Amino acid sequence: MFEFSVRTVKLIEKLPERISVSEYGRQLIRSSGSIGANLEEADGALTKKDFINKVGISRREARESRHWVKLLKAIVPIHNTSIKNELDWSIKECNEILLILSSIIKKSQANS
Repeated sequence: MFEFSVRTVKLIEKLPERISVSEYGRQLIRSSGSIGANLEEADGALTKKDFINKVGISRREARESRHWVKLLKAIVPIHNTSIKNELDWSIKECNEILLILSSIIKKSQANS
């Protein structure tokens, strides 16, 4: 999750300076950083219910991050293959993160 957040910031810094890119980029930076922050909180949860709740918040932030990446990919004219590849990687990474977090939640609920 940490690597995803770092790569996201670096990706946003490569995109063209436009109002829409700036606004969506800020949202993406916040949501991508929140995935790991909420997992850190989950790691320190005092109850199983709190743990599941925090992981659930991380999962929602991952969905939001995927949304912002897709929006950026749709609005930014991409002539640079490297940037296109980074956007594609970000979408795939969000999908992987969602699968991981969903699995954690299901297993935690089953063990409750």
